[in-house]
Amino acid sequence: MTANKAKMILEKDFKVGEIDNRIYGSFIEHLGRAVYGGVFEPNHPEADENGFRKDVINLVRELQVPLVRYPGGNFVSGYNWEDGVGPVESRPRRLDLAWRTTETNEVGTNEFMKWAKLVGADVNMAVNLGTRGIDAARNLVEYCNHPGGSYYSDLRASHGVKEPYNIKTWCLGNEMDGPWQIGHKTAAEYGRIAQEAAKVMKWVDPSIELVACGSSHRNMPTFADWEATVLDHTYEHVDYISLHQYYGNQSNDVANYLALSLEMDDFISSVISIADYVKAKKRSKKKINLSFDEWNVWYHSNENDKLIEPWSIAPHQLEDIYNFEDALLVGCMLITMLKHADRLKIACLAQLVNVIAPIMTEDNGPAWKQSIFYPYMHTSVYGRGVSLNPIVSSPKYDSKDFTDVPYLESTAVYNEEKEQLTIFAVNRHLEEGLLLECDIRNFEDYQVVEHIVLENDDIKAENSAEKQKVEPHTNGNAEWKDGIITAVLPKLSWNVIRLEKNK
Repeated sequence: MTANKAKMILEKDFKVGEIDNRIYGSFIEHLGRAVYGGVFEPNHPEADENGFRKDVINLVRELQVPLVRYPGGNFVSGYNWEDGVGPVESRPRRLDLAWRTTETNEVGTNEFMKWAKLVGADVNMAVNLGTRGIDAARNLVEYCNHPGGSYYSDLRASHGVKEPYNIKTWCLGNEMDGPWQIGHKTAAEYGRIAQEAAKVMKWVDPSIELVACGSSHRNMPTFADWEATVLDHTYEHVDYISLHQYYGNQSNDVANYLALSLEMDDFISSVISIADYVKAKKRSKKKINLSFDEWNVWYHSNENDKLIEPWSIAPHQLEDIYNFEDALLVGCMLITMLKHADRLKIACLAQLVNVIAPIMTEDNGPAWKQSIFYPYMHTSVYGRGVSLNPIVSSPKYDSKDFTDVPYLESTAVYNEEKEQLTIFAVNRHLEEGLLLECDIRNFEDYQVVEHIVLENDDIKAENSAEKQKVEPHTNGNAEWKDGIITAVLPKLSWNVIRLEKNK
């Protein structure tokens, strides 16, 4: 057996909150091969009658992605949505200044909405508050959501879409705090335009929910002041404030890398505190929730991206090839978000296909699963229901940037309707297994039905179109006896322990 031991207690009444399924959302931007060569490749053997790759559709369905943010990202801050509707042959080619590529506009709003329906996902539509503003935003809502009898709703009908899309979730621009952003603004400038855009967008369709831009990442010099100022302007008009964060292991320090989810946890808690400060300041009865609408690992492709020929079409851009340690951190990040399910209602893994993505495609070849596909898929499929607040006792370690990092990163989800309980757990220990004892006596007659394990002797192992070196097995040793689950979590492993009530 192992010397390391962790304990957990799960009670039905110890709840964080109901999980909004949109927490398992993703993101498609007009960037690299996310759209062209990713979801859309008309000449591919797997293409359907609309040019969408069926192999990609099948993998997205396997992930059960409930929501996809579109069309950006940095791209949206220079995007004229009118370029992407109407007859494809008359659509303009544009220079995309965000990524220094050429946008053909073969895929636009209607094509993407058709694709989203095929994969069973809603769309989180972003409006351009960089080069555009209030007028373009309200017109896009009218085009997408108004039933008919107005200029833009009738224009949609003339494009072959009679019924409105009724898109519920909308992003008010993207990363407007960033100097790299087209139309970068100060917090006050952005807060004012976001407030006015939100106002008229909801006048067109009062049923929509709006996401205001938070900081591009936690280390922005304006972080916290940005959120407070933006919410000061927009509080009564928006429903969410966004968070963005990417992590990397540039220093090749695995112990420190796997602890980065603690920083993510603190980031989320900080933004909740800022939102609640503005609530108190305004003496408002309204609660602002969070949308973590960009998150992932991103660092592998940085050097290659410097070599891309400017103004090319759909280049191989931001194509990180993920390894096993990346899958472990993604698992830790997913667990962290579930711990905040009471306030974190939307999240978008950035991105979905080819661009820092769980799904990759080969040019004219197959689609395949990256290492990070698996923890994302497991939580999306098995993490629906109520997020529980477990009492956890775990041995800890210190790393370069963190102290008291628990070897066990874990949470649990209870689906009362399906009578299922799922434990998600990462063992961060680099060398030893971890004995987990979990008290579930409150869950009478529940039995272990499956213990999924993602492990690998090579922390740098990667998948490819030719070989899946990183994939889960179901040979975990979790057992239930007298209300106690015992399981040895292998060193550096992602674990999914699934329980169901005896019928």
